[in-house]
Amino acid sequence: MIKHYSDHAANERTFLAWVRTAIAVMAFGFLIERFDIFLAAMAAGAQSHSFALHGQKFANEAGLAFILLGLAMIVVAAIRFFRIAKEIDKDEAVTSSDSLFDLVLAALLFLLGLSLFLYLGRVILPSL
Repeated sequence: MIKHYSDHAANERTFLAWVRTAIAVMAFGFLIERFDIFLAAMAAGAQSHSFALHGQKFANEAGLAFILLGLAMIVVAAIRFFRIAKEIDKDEAVTSSDSLFDLVLAALLFLLGLSLFLYLGRVILPSL
């Protein structure tokens, strides 16, 4: 049996949760980047409403930002996984200082989500 097996297993589960979240963030970024295709299809199908298809550059940049954020999350998760795996095997207590990074990441995700909300409000709502 591996020494501190349950701690190592918890560390691995946390790493895999970060990777799953990063994959979801990257998939959402791809969806955002391709959202202009959906808007173009809606504009072609709507005879009574004209959709303004301005701002695709913003959607593309926001989508790429989400994809880059997902890649950064995977890199940070891997670094944290290996660092914590080493700390688990130490006999002395180690304090964690990762909460600041988690708060910064959450704030960045919130700001990206808010900017997308404002973008969609500007593109879709005025045309309805």
